[in-house]
Amino acid sequence: KPATGKLPPLEQLEAVFSRIGYSPGSHIVAYDDEGGGWAGRFIWTLDVVGHASKSYLNGGLLAWASARLPLTNEIPKTELSRVMLQIDNSVIAEKSDVIASINNESVIIWDARSPEEYSGNQIFAARGGHVPEAINLNWLELMDPQRDLRLISNLQELLADRGLTQKETVITHCQTHHRSGLSYLVGKLLGLNIKAYHGSWSEWGNDPDTPIETTVN
Repeated sequence: KPATGKLPPLEQLEAVFSRIGYSPGSHIVAYDDEGGGWAGRFIWTLDVVGHASKSYLNGGLLAWASARLPLTNEIPKTELSRVMLQIDNSVIAEKSDVIASINNESVIIWDARSPEEYSGNQIFAARGGHVPEAINLNWLELMDPQRDLRLISNLQELLADRGLTQKETVITHCQTHHRSGLSYLVGKLLGLNIKAYHGSWSEWGNDPDTPIETTVN
């Protein structure tokens, strides 16, 4: 089975960025309507192509609408731009990187899926469970439903409590690198040396040779 969340080929990325009228000199604000998963994935994609000037709208569309800020249903017109991108591999983790991280104390795997998926009780691939030694911190714990899905105020404390600090390299993933878009974004905001395993569990869990654990500490 294909890993559905993997980064598309460079030519496809360039076509998408061209279609939205991308300019390397622009400042890009990313948001979504679900708490930051898709916006974080886009922030990661911007890091992949080396775009530095960007922001995340905390709380996204829900927080914006709750503050009674202006909304429209008009789709802005864009002009095709000529785009040539370069890939920055420093924020990308491959399956081989995750395999190499096992028993490596300088690398931590952050599994952003639900506890049920982490334990193997809920399965969306050929096999369930988690990468050996991976830390489970559900992406939903990063957002505050009482504050229109804005990021929680004690992010650094939460991550440190789970062993996620600036001391190690962190590789984050979920099922398709959608939910781990938010965990990647949070890691970047807190200054972690973080990268995303874009194959995520849709690759790892469908590979019969990858090591898997179901024990929950």
